[in-house]
Amino acid sequence: MRATKRYLVTAAIAAAAIVLAGCAPTVGGEPGATGGSEGGAPVKVAMLTSQTGPLAAYGAAYTAGFEAGLDYATDGTGAVDGREIAIEWADDQGNPDTAVSKGKDFIGQGYQILAGTASSGIATALSEQAAQNKILYISGPAAADAITGVNGYTFRSGRQTFQDVASAGTFIGDPKGKKVVVFAQDNAFGQGNLAGVKAVLGGKGAVVEGVMVAEDATEFTPFAQQLLGASPDLVFVAWAGASSGAMWTALSQQGVFDKAPVVTGLGDAATYGAYGEASANISFLNHYFAGAAGTEAEKAMIAYLKKEGKTADLFSPDGFVAAQMIVHAIKEGGGTVDGMVSSLEGWTFDSVKGGLTVRAEDHALIQPMYQAKLVQDGAAWVPELVDTIDAETVAPPVAGK
Repeated sequence: MRATKRYLVTAAIAAAAIVLAGCAPTVGGEPGATGGSEGGAPVKVAMLTSQTGPLAAYGAAYTAGFEAGLDYATDGTGAVDGREIAIEWADDQGNPDTAVSKGKDFIGQGYQILAGTASSGIATALSEQAAQNKILYISGPAAADAITGVNGYTFRSGRQTFQDVASAGTFIGDPKGKKVVVFAQDNAFGQGNLAGVKAVLGGKGAVVEGVMVAEDATEFTPFAQQLLGASPDLVFVAWAGASSGAMWTALSQQGVFDKAPVVTGLGDAATYGAYGEASANISFLNHYFAGAAGTEAEKAMIAYLKKEGKTADLFSPDGFVAAQMIVHAIKEGGGTVDGMVSSLEGWTFDSVKGGLTVRAEDHALIQPMYQAKLVQDGAAWVPELVDTIDAETVAPPVAGK
């Protein structure tokens, strides 16, 4: 293994109160089996992600990245010390109730490693199961900050909301004394982004205000004028849905881009053509796009996916990292869940985005982020790297402190 030791949809959170019996703290093909030796029974790993439902595209990118990462981390063998890693995939359907039911079933069958999901609500519910049943859980692209530090058995293989918002702040340098206006729909998603910007950039001294737009609005000129009247130093846009094109057109026509940087998150490849005439003017914070990193691990991932007829996308690294973490935990964990947890805490390793660290105190994944822009390539819009943001610059505070 090539390593060294050292946004958009949130599902409702399902209650999960039943603790399943028969979950011994050893890792193997069956309950009570031991790990950490040469050969032996396969190590069973359960993967829960959206194969259908609103997050299916994210699930597909995560799954493809995981397969590439497993190939990379095991040098193409799919095994650790001669023991096969037996992967079982299941569809969470973007539904916490479905995910918890399937997670309980896996746990009841003796699975001690569970990973996956792009939904923060599902990840939160599965983290409860991890703590109650003392299994290792590695969440996927789910971004909610609350997943970090939620318990000692839960890790994450992707970025979190704090890292997104902190990345946006890098477009204005030191945010102290600057005015940041959040332009968002007046719904749970928009309010959550406003709260996040207040917590992150407001916590660094920025003055944060919101221009909140009714979810059913179709005319955006008055709201664009409100933005201009607020005299922002930075506009942070949090928007989703069919009205996106009309909203971006209104910001362009009213000259908002001439007054301040307008920042939003760059989504998956399917969204690159969704910004209309505003495309070249938007400043994008970014978790990942194909070619952003230029690392050896990224080259290996892209080559593997190309061979499989697939392409790298926004959440491919999350799957790749999950595979690396699982392989490392099996190899170094001494055959117990507690050993696997200890092996991951404080681990620094090279991955798609470069050097990553699993922070020991709360299991945050410390990682670089990106600034990007869209440029025309024939009739298409494609991302281009503006800058790589150092991992420590956007590192979240230790959870609970």
